[in-house]
Amino acid sequence: MTVARDLAPLLQRFFSDRLIRQKGVSPHTISSYRDTFRLLLKFLETRLRKPPSRLLFEDLQAPLIVDFLDALETERNISARSRNLRLTAIRSFFRYAAFELPTHAAQIQRVLAIPGKRYPRTLVNFLSREEAEALLNAPDMASWSGRRDCALILLALQTGLRLSEIITLKRDDLVLKAGAHVRVMGKGRKERCTPLAKRTVAVLKQWLKEPIRGTSDLVFTNARGGQFSADGVQYIFANQVATASHDCPTLASKQVTPHVCRHTAAMELLLAGVDRTVIALWLGHESIQTTQIYLDANLAMKEEALAKVSPFGKKPQRYKPDDSLLAFLKAL
Repeated sequence: MTVARDLAPLLQRFFSDRLIRQKGVSPHTISSYRDTFRLLLKFLETRLRKPPSRLLFEDLQAPLIVDFLDALETERNISARSRNLRLTAIRSFFRYAAFELPTHAAQIQRVLAIPGKRYPRTLVNFLSREEAEALLNAPDMASWSGRRDCALILLALQTGLRLSEIITLKRDDLVLKAGAHVRVMGKGRKERCTPLAKRTVAVLKQWLKEPIRGTSDLVFTNARGGQFSADGVQYIFANQVATASHDCPTLASKQVTPHVCRHTAAMELLLAGVDRTVIALWLGHESIQTTQIYLDANLAMKEEALAKVSPFGKKPQRYKPDDSLLAFLKAL
């Protein structure tokens, strides 16, 4: 017989002890997990008519969690990918609960057995060299914001840094002397260094000579000198893409984001013949398998492979009409 356990203290220990103190996960992960359980607790409050502080661990049954995930898809219109991210947070909590509440092993195993939802995996979106150059030429270099946007876009295209890495990049993270590189703390608190091309170094040197706005030591700030939000950077990209579309119409049909610049950097490396292992290290991927998506999307490499093989089938021949007499007999 299992003893009923309150959910609140267990969930609080999961966040404060397990995630923050023991594992030291990133603030982004904390925010993602927090939002998942806020949504779950509100769903349980409506379904069970109990305030979150009075919920028991026994209330978190697998069928109810599946209903919660289904409700997110139907009512909040989230994608299967987002649904799986919510499920990941719930699984992490239940793996922690398995050590804290061994008497509830059956309930925990049923929740952990909830499968992730499969979804179509589309090819990654990236920019061609012409599109990338048009985007770099779009900012107005006569203005402070234009020079900032040019430096930011060039850094994103050449290094493939994540958006979170760009907006938190500090001046001390840039080394613009011999062996120029940028140093960032990526996912999983893994530090990595990415080399900088000569063109990028020259643009960044000029940008760092600009008067600093505010008291921040960030490389890129908004007009008030504060740190950019994700929406703020996306607003920059949207404006510059609109301008660049006049010279490069194909940009108008693409949703260009900082992550598309990351994909573009990876594709440039792949087309240059760089090994997948090096690309994975360059981008800070946890596994080399993540880099496989760029091979899947690289049509140029597939066309080169096609040119090296012999085609199937016979050589096509020109059409020859039937003899007039045979045509007469055939028509009878």
